[in-house]
Amino acid sequence: MTVEIRVPVLGESVTEATVGQWFKQVGDSIAKDEPIVELETDKVTLEVNATESGRLEEIIAAEGEDVEVGALLGQIVAGASGNASAKPKAEAPKEDAPKQAEKPAKPAEVKSEPAAAPASSGSVETLPAAQKLIDENNLNASDIRGTGKDGRITKGDVLEALENGGKSPAAAPSAPSAAPAAAPAPAAPSGPRSEEAREERVKMTRLRKSIASKLKEAQNTAAMLTTYNEVDLTNLMALRAEYKDLFLKKHEVKLGFMSFFTKACIAGLQELPAVNAEIDGDQIIYKNYYHMGVAVGTPNGLVVPVLRDADQMSFAEVEKGIAELGRKARDGKLSMADMQGGTFTISNGGVYGSLMSSPILNAPQSGVLGMHKIQERPMVVDGEIKIRPMMYLALSYDHRIIDGKEAVTFLVRVKEALEDPQRLLLDL
Repeated sequence: MTVEIRVPVLGESVTEATVGQWFKQVGDSIAKDEPIVELETDKVTLEVNATESGRLEEIIAAEGEDVEVGALLGQIVAGASGNASAKPKAEAPKEDAPKQAEKPAKPAEVKSEPAAAPASSGSVETLPAAQKLIDENNLNASDIRGTGKDGRITKGDVLEALENGGKSPAAAPSAPSAAPAAAPAPAAPSGPRSEEAREERVKMTRLRKSIASKLKEAQNTAAMLTTYNEVDLTNLMALRAEYKDLFLKKHEVKLGFMSFFTKACIAGLQELPAVNAEIDGDQIIYKNYYHMGVAVGTPNGLVVPVLRDADQMSFAEVEKGIAELGRKARDGKLSMADMQGGTFTISNGGVYGSLMSSPILNAPQSGVLGMHKIQERPMVVDGEIKIRPMMYLALSYDHRIIDGKEAVTFLVRVKEALEDPQRLLLDL
């Protein structure tokens, strides 16, 4: 029996996608519920799984091709046996390696033994999305600790390894010789650089094009303005240090800063509803709920998953919700529902070391708060100079519906709540 692989329903207002990557080749065996192909939409990247076990008989939509909802992607012969190779890209490195070598590697991505990556595929199973990242970044799969079922290497494991120089934290000490071997990589080429090596032209992904379009649309449409303030985090850091161990023991999640910032923003939005509103034609829509967008950087671009009804959540629920959205974003598992309906956004550029920036509105929202790096600075406190952990805050807002007084007042309320966090706990 032939089973068709079709583009699933992609979500509200999304009618088209781009075929990102086929995880299987014609003739390969496929298990039920195994990912076959990756689709890229203008909001999320999603995997299409097999509905039946069998053999991949035909690929109709090639990688890079635009397809509509319901379009035929390929066909499976249900129950038929196929090639033993379940991961063609992971187990056929001899053909892929020369192609990778022709591309100029970025200095930060150069590894000492890129050809060794596929060697571990016989002992450690790597999921298709993870293998794609390993191949793209010339990583060694043996340096990555798998946390998936039966020790499988997931996309999240590879992303964690990239943040730690190409190795999982637990695996890093086992290969001390890797660092010295990688030292010659940044050296200048011995001969003239070829014309082909000077530039690399890559087609923008659908997600990247969507990000570019929406950010430019926000700049062109909204009367965007940014106001700044700074917050002294001494009391907040002391409170967190005192209770973080008890918090982790009771709730099984770390007490971070995001729950305090989320609660502080909600308190400000409740007092100043215009910051939580949006414009629809010649009408202003005031939202009596608080769906907080949390900007997350991923290898594919910036995404803003939404923490729904955050005002009804406890601190622990906020921390768990944000952590889960972050994991889903990094693993490419966000759904359309995770991305829709936000009323206000928080963007934390401080995790990348940003001291100050002006965030762009996430249309049709009318406000976005930018968090930044915590840095100790000398401050005058009660007539004395003291060293304090300070953070710059930036509120970008749509001046069409938010006046300067409202914007400044909102930011002051956030500042007051963070500098005296007991106000949040007592709902003051």
